[in-house]
Amino acid sequence: MIGAIADDYTGGTDVAVALRSQGLRTLLFFGVPPPADLPGHDAVVIALKTRTGEPEQAVAQSLAALDWLRGNGTDQVYFKYCSTFDSTPLGNIGPVLDALADALSVKTVAMTPSSPHHGRTQYQGHLFVGGTLLAESPMRDHPVNPMRDSYLPRLLRAQTAESVGVLPLETVRNGLADALSSANDRYLFLDAVDDTDLTVIGQALRRAPLVAGAAGLARGLATARPGTSGQLENPPVTGPAAVLSGSCSARTLEQIAAMIRVGRPAYRLDPVSQNDPDVLAAQALAWYDALPGSAAPLIYSSMGPVDLQRTQEVLGVEESAWILERASGLVADGLVRRGVRRLIVAGGETSGAVVGALGVSGGAVGAEVDAGVPWIHPVGRPDLALLLKSGNFGHVGLLVTASREDG
Repeated sequence: MIGAIADDYTGGTDVAVALRSQGLRTLLFFGVPPPADLPGHDAVVIALKTRTGEPEQAVAQSLAALDWLRGNGTDQVYFKYCSTFDSTPLGNIGPVLDALADALSVKTVAMTPSSPHHGRTQYQGHLFVGGTLLAESPMRDHPVNPMRDSYLPRLLRAQTAESVGVLPLETVRNGLADALSSANDRYLFLDAVDDTDLTVIGQALRRAPLVAGAAGLARGLATARPGTSGQLENPPVTGPAAVLSGSCSARTLEQIAAMIRVGRPAYRLDPVSQNDPDVLAAQALAWYDALPGSAAPLIYSSMGPVDLQRTQEVLGVEESAWILERASGLVADGLVRRGVRRLIVAGGETSGAVVGALGVSGGAVGAEVDAGVPWIHPVGRPDLALLLKSGNFGHVGLLVTASREDG
């Protein structure tokens, strides 16, 4: 069994759908699950909220997830981080990797954030986003983790005392096995620019106890796994839909604009005008209650760089984030109580708040709406479906199409 540990909830859905796409029956849990009888499966993903937390907490939660996976039959552990490698000089990619590698007594951990499905590629150790160097992409001005360097070894060396190396593309394509067997670096970034490269890497790493990267390499690893008896059955969920967005990424802002252009009702959560999250949520739900018709609405706290800076200057970074996450969770709970059965959520932190508020511990991975964006069918809730979208993912019209009656 492949056991994946993801550093945020939307990253968990991304890696889960990558494993499922290759025929692996995949379960996804939000947080370390309690002991339970699970349906037949080939892969388990434990999604955590460790990307932006304190390094010590991220390590402790990741080791708890590792203990659960090892106790439930995992023979290969996959640490899933973001395909844009977004983090800070303090972590948490490096500290978590150090802890996992030490716990598993692994000499070398091979990895790559390359995920061509999402436009992420690695060449000569540099990360490209849509053909543009990471540091020159919109990630340069990411509101939480601005990425001002594109060279992956340098980024990771700031987070770990271990040695970090690169295998160039020519070696990956000609002599990968020999290079891996003779590697001396603790962490080794492998160049990959297309899915064929990732398949080759996945085959070479099929017996590695610990691998790390984005969803692209997880897909490559899954191709090296034996076939299964088929997917977990998840009947489609119908009923009212709503969109809840907290991501401030450029792509999500485009998706929000697309919803507004087609005339969807939209309500903005503004923590500056109302800094009590309970009142903020109640106002949004009162707006929802007054809506005519059945068009799936949008409730969002997403904002552009200027508004985000103003909000953080007025309230502080942590306070504004707490207000919006709590309000988003309360709104999600209120929407479901009012009969919403398909909830589309944009943003990793927002997804975490929603899942927590709804008490969703996990579920089966369903159909993919766009690359890395699947429907999640929560355990014990056959009437509910969640779509948790990473801020940077999806085509411009994704929120519109996913929330349609036939979405």
